[in-house]
Amino acid sequence: MTNLISAIWAETLKARRSKVPLLTALGFCLAPLMDGLFMIILKDPEAAKSMGLISAKAQLMVGTADWQTFFNVLAQAVAVGGTIVFSIITAWVFGREFTDRTTKEFLAVPTPRESIIAAKFIVTAVWTFVLVLLVFFVGLVVGTLVSIPGWSVELLGSAFGDVAFSGLLTIAMLTFIAFVASVGRGEMAAIGFTVLIVAAAQVAIITGWGDWFPWSVAGLFSGAAGSREEFLGAHSYVIVFIASMAGLLATFYWWRNADQTR
Repeated sequence: MTNLISAIWAETLKARRSKVPLLTALGFCLAPLMDGLFMIILKDPEAAKSMGLISAKAQLMVGTADWQTFFNVLAQAVAVGGTIVFSIITAWVFGREFTDRTTKEFLAVPTPRESIIAAKFIVTAVWTFVLVLLVFFVGLVVGTLVSIPGWSVELLGSAFGDVAFSGLLTIAMLTFIAFVASVGRGEMAAIGFTVLIVAAAQVAIITGWGDWFPWSVAGLFSGAAGSREEFLGAHSYVIVFIASMAGLLATFYWWRNADQTR
């Protein structure tokens, strides 16, 4: 336990001394700001055109300017945008040692490799979930400033559950990003893999196989394609769990047995 705590402290210190937490937070907070802009446009499309927010030829999004729609869009942003932002964070946490060529040095310390990798996973999970909470809080502020109708305490509770669980489903699949960043010995392989899975997830949803493709489940849960009850079953969540554990074990196995030559 002492080794794990020390490793967590070291990984946290690395993150604190970098600009990655600030940049990812700023980038992810664009989601509720864009959500607020959509609500302004939906409230009064003609006024939005006169203010120059949209052009006269713009195709307006379909929906109602209320808190339910606002939270639905926010959950979708967490699921889809989170896949990209969270993958960048994971790629950095697991790949920066190779980019900085410090792999041999940090593996030479007496702390077991398992503790180091567990610490990386813990820091990544906490970091990304804090971003989910931050976006939800910023969303509350933006929605209040935009003054959209339909607020209720019950809606707040259900919306928080939807956004949080969409985030957790996205975070669960980061174990494969960690594995690819490790095997690829750097961030670029993991970022390329992220582009691949985002495209594959869209194809799986379009072809009707999204409930069987683990990277599509978060988006479907958020309502990106419609009612989640229509597209997801219990097997979808089981598949996410199995895939997440597979990525986790594969990462531990690789770091435990790979010959780190640089």
